[in-house]
Amino acid sequence: MRTSGILLPISSLPSPGGIGTMGAAAREFVDFLHAAGQHYWQILPVCPTSYGDSPYQSFSTFAGNPYFIDLDQLAEAGLLTPEEYRDIDWESTPDCINYGVLYEKRYPILRRACARLLAKPPADYEQFLADNAFWLPDYALFMALKDAHGGKSWLEWERPLRLRKPAELDKARRYHKSSIDFWQAVQYLFYTQWKKLKAYANAQGIEIIGDLPIYVAADSVDVWSSPQEFQLDENLLPTEVAGCPPDGFSATGQLWGNPLFDWDAMAATGYRWWVRRIRHLCSIYDVLRIDHFRGFAGYYAIPYGDKTAENGRWRTGPGYSLFAAVKKELCSPRIIAEDLGFLTDDVRELLTKCEYPGMKVLEFAFDSRDGGDYRPHSYPANCVAYTGTHDNEPVQGWFATADKADTDRAVEYLNLTKEEGYHWGMMRGVWASTADLAVVQAQDVLGLGHESRMNTPSTLGGNWCWRTLPGAFTPALAQKLSHLMELYGRLPADAAAPEDATQDPADSPSV
Repeated sequence: MRTSGILLPISSLPSPGGIGTMGAAAREFVDFLHAAGQHYWQILPVCPTSYGDSPYQSFSTFAGNPYFIDLDQLAEAGLLTPEEYRDIDWESTPDCINYGVLYEKRYPILRRACARLLAKPPADYEQFLADNAFWLPDYALFMALKDAHGGKSWLEWERPLRLRKPAELDKARRYHKSSIDFWQAVQYLFYTQWKKLKAYANAQGIEIIGDLPIYVAADSVDVWSSPQEFQLDENLLPTEVAGCPPDGFSATGQLWGNPLFDWDAMAATGYRWWVRRIRHLCSIYDVLRIDHFRGFAGYYAIPYGDKTAENGRWRTGPGYSLFAAVKKELCSPRIIAEDLGFLTDDVRELLTKCEYPGMKVLEFAFDSRDGGDYRPHSYPANCVAYTGTHDNEPVQGWFATADKADTDRAVEYLNLTKEEGYHWGMMRGVWASTADLAVVQAQDVLGLGHESRMNTPSTLGGNWCWRTLPGAFTPALAQKLSHLMELYGRLPADAAAPEDATQDPADSPSV
């Protein structure tokens, strides 16, 4: 079945509270997707962000981001009063997030709400704690200890805590009980709201594509609680770290700095850590996109302490044995493999064996720095076609910043016109392709440029901040998209054809 979707992070939804949440704007966007003839809403990881604000560097692979908790819903539940949060200055513009102010001002509000929740716990609270006992106690203790240490990395804690000595952990659980209770209650609030939002989306025929970052942050409960799963030395420091080698996009490569997995140790347990992780994420999303899929065939390892990725080397990953274990435990989870980057035969063979759809990025089709073949005429049906991802320029930004020879090639190949708008022509390119699923960035739907770019890899500052403006997703835009979905055979089977299906989309109201 040919389908389509839009990529919009929850953080990028409009909101008076400084960042997008799981509240009214999220439901309104679901309504827009439904009216626009879409089937999927793709988001970025919903885990808590840490230093740098990246959802790909989180304190936990299982926890939800406290910033996404909608305060209006907490007021409706009697956990807050509007006066306690409505007049707070989040010191941000409507189209940009100020994470520093969120950190300072959001948590006091959540502490007030959680105190009221814990004073009279809901009927399902104990069941929530029991259902999430495989990760939540460690996470809550980890966050309580971070608070007690002024936010310092766990590698800077006292040695007994770093090494998780049982007596010291028992002492910490008693001493920090109120803080632990708070962090557990925050997760209850997050997942309660998440379940409601996902149910609302599914009832509208919208499925959610979630995101699994392949690596976890060094300063995370994942590494602190399970050091045996990672390549660490006797001091629990990484021996090598993750990244990408130098290429046409970066002369020094990409130094991500994440600890690498000890694949031999993981294999000895039947990849229990990975099975648990994928099971959890498949339970909260409809479809799971696995980031940096090529790292399972072979991964780039950089000596710990290096300042660039230039001295790294390739090492062999777990290959199909990992996904055989996943399929054995979880049957056939719905997975998209992010197979971008430096591709070799072993990556292609792994993707074929797993039978997961890979990704095709249209901007790469015309980028002279990329050797891959991403032109739509070469797409297999079993793939997901994108104009660009969160790591790429929006189409209008790409045309403004890419080499002219590359953009001229795109104009020629797709017969783009300024009258229609290059962003519409590029979106037509993926919608018209043979890919089973086509996903476009919300920025492209809105015709935005470089100012709305979500992330520029290998840079610090200015990333992950963009937000849509209130009222951006209009009924006229939804009708235009719905017409195009019908035109390219991507309208959901149970959706009615748009009322004005004969209208030339180029004549529709400009966006």
